[in-house]
Amino acid sequence: MRGTVRSTIDAHRLASFLLVTYAFTWTIQGALAASGMEASWTHSILIGLGGFGPPVGAAVVVWASEGSLRQWVGQLFKWRIGAKWWLLALALPLLILALGSVLFVALGGPVDLDSFPFPGIYLFALVWGTVWGGGQEELGWRGFMLPVLQERYSALVSSLAVGVAWALWHLPLLLNATTIHGGWSRSQQLIWVFTIIAGSILWTWMYNSTGGSVLAVAVFHAGINAMGIFHPADMAVLAPGGVPDPWLNFLAEVTGAVPLVALAALLVVIYGAEHLAPRERPGLERLGLD
Repeated sequence: MRGTVRSTIDAHRLASFLLVTYAFTWTIQGALAASGMEASWTHSILIGLGGFGPPVGAAVVVWASEGSLRQWVGQLFKWRIGAKWWLLALALPLLILALGSVLFVALGGPVDLDSFPFPGIYLFALVWGTVWGGGQEELGWRGFMLPVLQERYSALVSSLAVGVAWALWHLPLLLNATTIHGGWSRSQQLIWVFTIIAGSILWTWMYNSTGGSVLAVAVFHAGINAMGIFHPADMAVLAPGGVPDPWLNFLAEVTGAVPLVALAALLVVIYGAEHLAPRERPGLERLGLD
């Protein structure tokens, strides 16, 4: 029986990965939504726990396919990638934030610089985001699904496929009114889906360019997630009396998405769809799989 299960998983690696990933995450986040728990640190921690669905799904498939769990996990500790790539992983989120903020102000968005948070919070946001607030997903999406797809398809096609799966995986958060995602309007949620797919291209570029460093991607992911903390928008105007202003929130979301999407398109033009990087795209060798 055990051999039959393993052989079935091995024969259907991507389907098995997605099944386990979605089942793990949706069970936790579905139970959280059903509980009616309000936003809190406990709420945030439980959502982060659900974020471990992708690495759990990847671990199951790598094990069942008799790959190398050590090689797979080793991608998370690949830090020797050169100063250039660490600079890009850390600085690009800030550049995207700056460009989006300038666009927001230029289109009449209200700002409140007096409430700008202490810059040192960015370091905390990076650490938290890397280990619990989004970066923990990357051993699954980029550390497993991407190289499996890249064995057969171009980096761009693989990125789009991962992006769609990644966006759909967030569905419980979009439907739960107690989460940030669930509090957005449908138009904001739709824009966010486009940023997810654009982000998937950026993450592929970082992963492929660093020879498969999940750590660099996780830090980059955390940096992008932290942008909202430092957005200069006047929150009192965006949500007067705690009620979000639809137009201003839409404007903030659109102007934040434009630089991200533009950068993704630029990378495709510069590096090409085949590898999206200045080197060969990683494949199954990163997982110790044939």
